[in-house]
Amino acid sequence: MALFDWLFGRSPEPQQRDQQQHAIPDGLPPQIARAPARPAFARAHCVPEGSFRFIALDVETACSDVASICQIGLACVQPDNQIQTFSMLVNPGTRFDPFNIQLHGIGPDHVTDAPRFSEALAALLPLLTGHHLVQHSNFDKQAVNAACAVCGIATPDLRWSDSVTIARRAWPELKGNGGHGLANLKRKLNLQFHHHDAGEDARAAAMVVLHAEAHLRSPFEELIKPPAQKRYAAAITIEGNPSGALVGSVVVFTGALGMSRSEAAELAARVGMTVKASVTKETTHLVVGDQDLTVLAGHAKSSKHRKAEEMQSAGYPVQILGEREFKALVANARAV
Repeated sequence: MALFDWLFGRSPEPQQRDQQQHAIPDGLPPQIARAPARPAFARAHCVPEGSFRFIALDVETACSDVASICQIGLACVQPDNQIQTFSMLVNPGTRFDPFNIQLHGIGPDHVTDAPRFSEALAALLPLLTGHHLVQHSNFDKQAVNAACAVCGIATPDLRWSDSVTIARRAWPELKGNGGHGLANLKRKLNLQFHHHDAGEDARAAAMVVLHAEAHLRSPFEELIKPPAQKRYAAAITIEGNPSGALVGSVVVFTGALGMSRSEAAELAARVGMTVKASVTKETTHLVVGDQDLTVLAGHAKSSKHRKAEEMQSAGYPVQILGEREFKALVANARAV
């Protein structure tokens, strides 16, 4: 709770989540009652106004057709990290599947008087086009583009980023450990929201970004930049000098060394070591350089390093060396 309060400056009570409160009509699910009715939506003041750091967007669909948007939710993050949440129902003009109704609680009766997608988008575009949008996975962008195609309107030029990508960067250890979906992040970050409501899910995506900013000590503008292209050393295989002192040895390199990978391979080959690209049962030496933790999927060691340790545990005579030890090994072999 302390981190939540520090990030957002308020308690995550449900009554504080939305831009404004709405009476709950009889028979309407509470999460849907938060969406403004059509007459209110038609008035411009119901849509959030102002300049925001970014806006998270989420949609719910009526059926398996990705274009069947029946609810749109926005979470507008203010400069002080307060979040204005806005959601509205949309009449998709198509069927509602029982699975979808059970998932989000929206049925055909709830959208009878709701605007069609083209009308809703027209009202929201002035806000959306002026801000960077965040979606949790690529589904929401696909749904908006598909709905535009069905309505025969041009796909808007919107700036999208994915909070899943940001979460993977912030918490790589979740890969293979629950993943980076909102349900698992809700547990990991102690988020308070009602899943499968567009406004609530949009707010959750915004909170994921804010938590990632605090965790990585990096602003949103840096988090959405594409990662720098990693320069991986080309796989090098060289047969060892048959007259070298270490003939019969097989060496593999991992990580960044003080010398280039090709220079290290040449040194090894001169003293009889055969250089291979991957660790196998034939490997006798693994030389470990500095590891880039950002490409290790949450691990502290490379896959080659972990495999070599597994082989050691299984009884294979694999030696794991640092660069200094490797240089000393080569120097001693050359002196023989």
